[in-house]
Amino acid sequence: MDERRIVLSAKDIEVKFRVRENYLTAIRNVSLDLYEGETFAIVGESGSGKSVFTKTFTGMLESNGRVTNGSVIFYGKRTQNETAPEGEQPAEGGAEEGIDLVQLKSDKDWEGIRGAKIATVFQDPMTSLNPIRTIGSQIVEVIEKHQKVSKQEAKQQAIDMMARVGIPNAADRFDEYPFQYSGGMRQRIVIAIALCCHPEILICDEPTTALDVTIQAQIIKLIKDLQKELGFTTIYITHDLGVVAKVADRVGVMYGGQIVEYGTVEEIFYDPKHPYTWALLSSLPQLGIKGEDLYYITGTPPSLFNKIVGDSFAPRNPKALKIDFAKEPPFFRVSDTHYAKTWLLDPRAPSVEKPEVIQNLHEKIEQMTGKGGAFYVDDE
Repeated sequence: MDERRIVLSAKDIEVKFRVRENYLTAIRNVSLDLYEGETFAIVGESGSGKSVFTKTFTGMLESNGRVTNGSVIFYGKRTQNETAPEGEQPAEGGAEEGIDLVQLKSDKDWEGIRGAKIATVFQDPMTSLNPIRTIGSQIVEVIEKHQKVSKQEAKQQAIDMMARVGIPNAADRFDEYPFQYSGGMRQRIVIAIALCCHPEILICDEPTTALDVTIQAQIIKLIKDLQKELGFTTIYITHDLGVVAKVADRVGVMYGGQIVEYGTVEEIFYDPKHPYTWALLSSLPQLGIKGEDLYYITGTPPSLFNKIVGDSFAPRNPKALKIDFAKEPPFFRVSDTHYAKTWLLDPRAPSVEKPEVIQNLHEKIEQMTGKGGAFYVDDE
């Protein structure tokens, strides 16, 4: 049993969106415990529910969406200097208090959480920054909103954070505008804004998608270094398994609005159990053989307007069992840290081998890289 402190616990979350006269169920009874200081990666195809699920942690669902079931309990640290919410006893020495984020409705309710305790870095920095305001003023605004400091103190904190995320000559560049920064530098500023109030959880939603490969590696290393320095917990949302291998401690694989498998990064890469995880790993371009077509997943994800019967991946799964089309599988335990939602793990199921391309994956990776890991990142 994991003895680390749980910082956030989502239980049986269901999210629906009203689209004209219909309802789309984007998240279907998803549960997740997030531990202090870890990096949890959520991986899956576009439309699988990755971003929608984590928006329930910050109250940022679109206006036509709402959480229709479940709870999201945030166990924040409260210091002696902070004021306890009405009806609660003041904490002593950082005692933990659970807050059900699903019950927060207004922006005022969210003020003490969004940005201050749980912050988000989005994939396109140009949509996160105001193009007609200076970089410095945008950072200062966030600091002043969440901290009781003077304008001069806020400015100094902003310059210090700019320097910390790798902006050269931060004081000189404080009054510049977003268009005067490169894409990589703008993403560093977005990270600075997210971290300037020292949140306990940082959600990184495809933070390197719009950047070239060299800058991607720099941003990934920056987030890892800052996490080590500041001690926050990271949720990394991505469709890129290469990024997952670089950053994650644990991985959740999402499909059709559900987490279908989760485990440590080693368990997911080297001992995957769900056919969808097999398909994602088989799609890695690094495993391609010269002269042969790259593997791809046939078919399309299910329509979430419709009630899904059985295993949502069954129509695209060439190894699907008859029961996969009739009854939704439960989670089966593989180890204390590894669970998968597939009937293949039922003791009555026939033995089915994972695809040949991902068998002995660890050895194949070592042969390709010579470094013991498919997507090795030098921390030096």
